[in-house]
Amino acid sequence: MADTVIDRPADNRVAVPTGEPSRGRIAVLTADKVEDVEFFYPYYRYVEAGYDVDVITPSGGELTAYRGTGLKETVALADVDPADYLMLYVPGGLAPTALREIPAALDLVRAFTVADKPVGLVCHGPQLLVGAGLAAGRRLTSWYEVQEEIEAAGGTWINEPVVQDGPFFTARKPGDMPAEMLKILQHLDQLQAAGRTNG
Repeated sequence: MADTVIDRPADNRVAVPTGEPSRGRIAVLTADKVEDVEFFYPYYRYVEAGYDVDVITPSGGELTAYRGTGLKETVALADVDPADYLMLYVPGGLAPTALREIPAALDLVRAFTVADKPVGLVCHGPQLLVGAGLAAGRRLTSWYEVQEEIEAAGGTWINEPVVQDGPFFTARKPGDMPAEMLKILQHLDQLQAAGRTNG
């Protein structure tokens, strides 16, 4: 019996495209110690919905999430042009605490906001809005431990599963993410129907 050759992928967590024409590109900004489910759930949902996803990390290369899953290849923050993307998504865990100390990460969040492109965040993700000076006057939600930071920065913290305020879509925790992703994907559909298809 001939030996069977099995094609083993270099990284079995990389999402396989659906085969349909791409609907555009989405940037996911994160770092090591991201909460695993808060990263992989939206990552796969965006791909399932027909979008190309670039995972952006401070230095590129390997990403290791809090519970040990991750990806072997990501895009370096310095190589990212916000004009190439439809939206930005920021998962939680411990990654946002590290990212908020990196000026280029805060600049990236500001660039999407100035361009009026949607920015989705979950759990500790809104710490980047605080760090970038974007929380003032906004209605936001987050993991409860971030409430004081949001309020100290001039934002209003709302204890609801999903809160949309302008370009920002925020959610409290992993269990809120199906509702958040539904709102985000519906919003992207509306933008594309209106002809806003850059990215």
